[in-house]
Amino acid sequence: MQPPSAWWFGLLPVAFVGVFFAWPLLTVLHRGLSPEGLDVLGSAATWRVVRFTTVQALLSTALTVALGLPAAYAVHRLDFRGRRLVLSMLTVPFVLPTVVVGAAFRALLPESWTGTLAAIVVAHVFFNIAVVVRVVGGFWTHLDHRWEDAARTLGAGPLTVWRTVTWPLLRPAVLAASALVFLFTFTSFGVVLVLGGPTTTTIEVEIYRRTVQLFDLPGAATLCVLQILAVLLVLVVAGRLQRRLSVRQRLARASVALRPVRAAADRTVLAVTLVEAVLVALPVLALVAQSFRVGDHWGLDWWRALGVEGPTTRDVAAWDSIRVSLSYAAAAVLIAVVVGGAAACAIAYTRRGGDLLDTGLMLPLGTSAVTVGFGLLITFAVPPVDLRGSWIIVPIGQALVAIPLVVRTVLPVLRSLDPRLREVAATLGSSPARTWRSIDLPVLSRALGVGAGFAAAVSLGEFGATSFLARTDAPTLPIQIGRLLSRPGEVNSGQAAALSVVLVVVTALAVLATERLRHPSAGAL
Repeated sequence: MQPPSAWWFGLLPVAFVGVFFAWPLLTVLHRGLSPEGLDVLGSAATWRVVRFTTVQALLSTALTVALGLPAAYAVHRLDFRGRRLVLSMLTVPFVLPTVVVGAAFRALLPESWTGTLAAIVVAHVFFNIAVVVRVVGGFWTHLDHRWEDAARTLGAGPLTVWRTVTWPLLRPAVLAASALVFLFTFTSFGVVLVLGGPTTTTIEVEIYRRTVQLFDLPGAATLCVLQILAVLLVLVVAGRLQRRLSVRQRLARASVALRPVRAAADRTVLAVTLVEAVLVALPVLALVAQSFRVGDHWGLDWWRALGVEGPTTRDVAAWDSIRVSLSYAAAAVLIAVVVGGAAACAIAYTRRGGDLLDTGLMLPLGTSAVTVGFGLLITFAVPPVDLRGSWIIVPIGQALVAIPLVVRTVLPVLRSLDPRLREVAATLGSSPARTWRSIDLPVLSRALGVGAGFAAAVSLGEFGATSFLARTDAPTLPIQIGRLLSRPGEVNSGQAAALSVVLVVVTALAVLATERLRHPSAGAL
């Protein structure tokens, strides 16, 4: 029995995404097709930015995959003490806000590295290695080890087994992870803004610069269109390659994947993985150390300075940014949970059209955060809907990115619910509304709590869209960190480090709350 009026659940998410995502995106496309905006394509500087964006993304992707594959194998195929701890250490960077990652590497790397390609690539590897470990490792866990055992029985060495058996089976997962890493690095904003320089500007940063500093909206819109086309091209090519390279196989249970560390090759891979885990922890530890390092001694000076207003009238105390971020996060979580929960119900309860709605709600994740923020800015900056001076536009932009995560969290729970429970309730005379409240809602509530945790983490760390939408007198934690890092002096860098540690702690608490709420039936994202 399907719950009646399922499409009533879909009205709110369709309206919300249509108004606050599709409409702004179409506005960006319209602006980008204007003659004024197209002039940007004739500039040599524009193509230098495009070339650097592509080159750094390719380098970052190649290095991330090369370092991530040994770690994926070690934590998903080998049984060793501390395996879960190593997996957590390799995964934590991905949930950190990008501006914090940039600040961490500014504290760790020599000052001469700031503004270089090497600094950006190293930070991208740190940030995205979790994608390879999770995506490839999750698939590797389910590979049937009997194929490899058969090859070894026939006398094949480790390299031959890898080349002829493991790699052909693993290629689709590696390609999927590579596509994700490329998209994340191609559209990178916070890391490049903090670590980049005049000659290391990406399309994302150039869009931001043209909008905020040059007020060149047509030129920024053209770059947004160019970036969207590049992202779509990568998705199409990656999808076709995945289908072409896929090998039909019978996947094994995850419980039989782990095996003891015995062979010399396994010990080598494990040693490399442990070194990577230590290296991943260094930037965060360097950030903590910098927040307490005052000149040639240790102290709490930078932490005390967080409560002091800056030198200009537009500056607010850094500590006040915590209140602003938490306020925005609360509103964004409320929007994401309500809209995402309704969308998950609509997708789960509808026989036809659910997949289309699911795909449409995933589009904000595949669109640049800068493009989303820029679209909201130019769309709702004129009557009849002028939201420039309203605080609600910031949580709306943050919720657009968080809604897909809520849907991915809630949907498996709803689909796993036994429909016979609803049938029994209906047989006993329960109305559809009462059946939903008594059967679906109790199961739904825990999954919504998990989704709320993810939404809170996304909202607290969101930088790309928020940098366009937040008022100068009400900066969020990532924006305040970016402001401090853009100013010279030990006081500003020390406060940025202290505020980054605060943001890491707040984000970690949100993720911890999510993990505590996670139910075995909820599945993975």
